[in-house]
Amino acid sequence: MSRSLVLNATYEPLCVVAARRALVLVLQERAEMVHSSERVFHSERLSVPEPSVVRLARYVRVPYQTRVALNRRAVFARDGHRCQYCGAAAENIDHVVPRSRGGAHAWDNVVACCRPCNSRKEDRLPHEAGLVLRSSPAQPRDRMWSLIAGGGIRADWHAYLGITPALSA
Repeated sequence: MSRSLVLNATYEPLCVVAARRALVLVLQERAEMVHSSERVFHSERLSVPEPSVVRLARYVRVPYQTRVALNRRAVFARDGHRCQYCGAAAENIDHVVPRSRGGAHAWDNVVACCRPCNSRKEDRLPHEAGLVLRSSPAQPRDRMWSLIAGGGIRADWHAYLGITPALSA
């Protein structure tokens, strides 16, 4: 399913929605199409390009910073798809303090990990297994993380998210 980036009236990214939902916002004049994709939606009397980026017509106040859901995809995105113990390609997630020892399933206790390091660490603390974390795990604070966790960022969104091509690779 195609997705569209929704910007606030001030051009700050708010969320990602299905392209059909973005089209409905445009047709109801609640948003304007800022960027479209190559695809086209067809009806009996109308052909409309698929919106890739839409901007809301009215400002929406966001009262609090959204919490980024803790899931495998978001952990891999935060850690750059690299094992936080050795730097190899990550395949698993690891609890720094094992759950069996009272460790929480929380952002500050979960890291991306390769299979060999995960097997080596087993049910121990990193220092007990002779492993050292490359960086301390923390909860992402930026709103862009919710976009990344939702399935990645399309190339045509980069300009609206302030991403340079080198950062997106």
